[in-house]
Amino acid sequence: MKVIYEDNHLLVVEKPVNVPMQEDSSKDEDLLSMAKAYIKEKYNKPGDVYLGLLHRLDRPVSGVCVFARTSKAASRLSKQISDHSFKKEYIAAVEDNGLKDHDRFEDYLIKDGRTNTVRVDPKGKKAVLEYEVLKRKDRLAIVKVMLKTGRSHQIRVQFSSRNHPLWGDQRYNKNAVIGQQIALHSYRIEFRHPISDEVMIFTSEPDRYPLI
Repeated sequence: MKVIYEDNHLLVVEKPVNVPMQEDSSKDEDLLSMAKAYIKEKYNKPGDVYLGLLHRLDRPVSGVCVFARTSKAASRLSKQISDHSFKKEYIAAVEDNGLKDHDRFEDYLIKDGRTNTVRVDPKGKKAVLEYEVLKRKDRLAIVKVMLKTGRSHQIRVQFSSRNHPLWGDQRYNKNAVIGQQIALHSYRIEFRHPISDEVMIFTSEPDRYPLI
């Protein structure tokens, strides 16, 4: 786990590939526990360490994410997430198939808890993203995705439903080969500091993509 930034209110880290955000049935080491252990050791904290889990990245997804170190910070950052002023950008490799240079996707998504999959359904919650193509090669496109909402599996489902599934996506891309790693990376987050109100911007460069 790479620490990008920390102060008394925030901990910003780079999530490794295939690490769950918090403990799940696999019992594999999770990012929240790793971050708590880091704080506990560095600052010699007794007892349980508080860290607020504000947003999630799917287990196979890597990149920048932020934890709150106080309940006040967690509450104020959660409000930014709910009013969409907490901005998130991703880099992804998708199957080209005539993808436009830039576009806006609006769908309604619903999650099936039994299968942990998401599908487009008019009864679901509204999901919005914008993207722009950064480069193209070998039937793939590298895109920068600007999330306007934060639905589960949103980027993966919105692109796959339009015949542009993410490279290596074992769940939503029928062409993915077993062993491939999904090409989706949390590249940039922007929000206002919960105490100082300063604009905070953090980035994490992807280093494992088929086109880079």
